[in-house]
Amino acid sequence: MIPGTTTKLSESTMVGAATLSPKTDIAVITGVGPVNTINPAFGGGQFSGLLIIVPTGALVLGTSGNILVGATLVANRATILVYVKSLAKWVIQTVV
Repeated sequence: MIPGTTTKLSESTMVGAATLSPKTDIAVITGVGPVNTINPAFGGGQFSGLLIIVPTGALVLGTSGNILVGATLVANRATILVYVKSLAKWVIQTVV
């Protein structure tokens, strides 16, 4: 963030499913999944990027799609996912 400016993030709510296609920076996810694939909204995976997930319940991220390491996300705790273009995978950075 640049001092003196406001960061504006877009937000949406979606139901957990095997494949998610969020079109916003922050995705509030209802349900428990498991989620195995997250389609990158930025250039169809042609770029690296960030996604913030806020699950409303314990959400399972699996590895049979484009998520590098699986995890069970804690309800109401933001988790940052980084899409690494060279790996074509999402990498999880949990905020504690």
